[in-house]
Amino acid sequence: MAEDSRSFKLFGFEIKRASKESEKLQSIVPQRDDDGAGYASAGAGHFGQYVNIDGDDSKDNYQMIMKYRGVAMHPEVDAAIEDIVNESVVHGEMEQPVDVNMDQLEQPDKIKKTIKEEFDNIVAMLNFNELGHDIFRRWYIDGRLYHHLVVDENNLKSGIQEIRPIDASRMRKIKQVKKKKDQETGANLVVKTDEYYIYQEKPGQTNSGIKLSLDSVSYITSGMLDESRKKVISFLHKALKPINQLRMMEDSLVIYRLARAPERRIFYVDVGNLPSGKAEEYMKSIMARYRNKLVYDAKTGQIRDDRKHMSMLEDFWMPRREGGRGTEVTSLPGGENLGQIDDILYFQKRLYRALNVPINRLEPEAQFNLGRATEISRDELKFQKFIDRLRSRFSHLFYGILKTQLILKGIITEEDWNKIKNDLQIDYVRDNHFKELKDAEIMRERIQTLDQMANYIGDYFSKEWVMKNVLMFSDEDIEKMAGQAAEEEPNEEPNQGEDNE
Repeated sequence: MAEDSRSFKLFGFEIKRASKESEKLQSIVPQRDDDGAGYASAGAGHFGQYVNIDGDDSKDNYQMIMKYRGVAMHPEVDAAIEDIVNESVVHGEMEQPVDVNMDQLEQPDKIKKTIKEEFDNIVAMLNFNELGHDIFRRWYIDGRLYHHLVVDENNLKSGIQEIRPIDASRMRKIKQVKKKKDQETGANLVVKTDEYYIYQEKPGQTNSGIKLSLDSVSYITSGMLDESRKKVISFLHKALKPINQLRMMEDSLVIYRLARAPERRIFYVDVGNLPSGKAEEYMKSIMARYRNKLVYDAKTGQIRDDRKHMSMLEDFWMPRREGGRGTEVTSLPGGENLGQIDDILYFQKRLYRALNVPINRLEPEAQFNLGRATEISRDELKFQKFIDRLRSRFSHLFYGILKTQLILKGIITEEDWNKIKNDLQIDYVRDNHFKELKDAEIMRERIQTLDQMANYIGDYFSKEWVMKNVLMFSDEDIEKMAGQAAEEEPNEEPNQGEDNE
């Protein structure tokens, strides 16, 4: 068996950490995450900083990413992606698109201030104020996002110096599993799992590359896996079939329009009593003189005609023997109902459903209606929830980099981060007022219900019951409001005393 991968230096830095408790536990299967990492055995060959992975599917990942990027170039898909990205990342006039919320964090103000400063530094290194739209779009299309965290290895406490984006088609996360055989049961138990990244200079062409340490790369995924639960897929994956169907329908529609729109002529050529060979030559000479053939190119949408005869499409030529009505030219009428595109509209709507974008946004005459919450369509509410899920998933980009930065600078330890990470929240600037209108409408209805119950509070309903079941306050909210009310009461007493005087 080859030496363990840890005996070889990885490119990049590593954060020193205590042995994980999970490494002490025994199992026959490694821990699985939703990161789509490939698995390799500990016996894989290592040569310096290069590694060969048996059964590597980098080529498949590369082809899949290229397919997603090709689909994103389609006009309907591009319009839908722009709607999603514009709703997710909103560039305010005076404020940055994202900020860290520490209202739930129970730490000294000094720690909070330091975390806020480091978060702002990360946003600045990402240049998120200007490139936030492009970063989010790249993550949405590829289904994964990589950044190289550049540090001064001689001075790790200075933290991250630069954050450089990495093409997703060139990177792959690898989990190298080391197993040992249990003497009692004969089962192969997982004793250690090493994680690192492989950077491929020629994506999709080789299964070898440069190994990068786990801590030196920021990596987030869409959180979606294929049916085998092994490969990360993009949000565009379920739109592949609808977009291919739409393309075929559009191409066939254009071809049908070109073929059936004009009238086509039928030439009945009198060949007399010429022999079959001579009659065929005579027909060809007449056809060469009058024939015009247009060819439709499905890739470019252009019509190609080398002879530049734009008068008509291909005609029909029929020989007629002696005894007939002689040479005659008639015409076939063009197709009817050429203006019907219901099938095209059906596949467009199907495409938008696959992308979770409201269908009414497909219509150019659709207007933004800022009215009561009851006037907001259900599709828009579903769309806003979808945007919130995307934001929550994309926030892992900031969490991961912020964690590395705080640990490198010695502000917190990894154990401290595990305690406070759930108290941090990434806030995004909102440009959609639907949620605000909905919350205002709900609060208005609760206040009206409270007014109607006012005469019964104290006799049939307690204040605590009303706060929990009518105003929908939690126990924490009730306790917080009680404390705030107690703080406000002393401020009113001096004013009352002054009035009495």
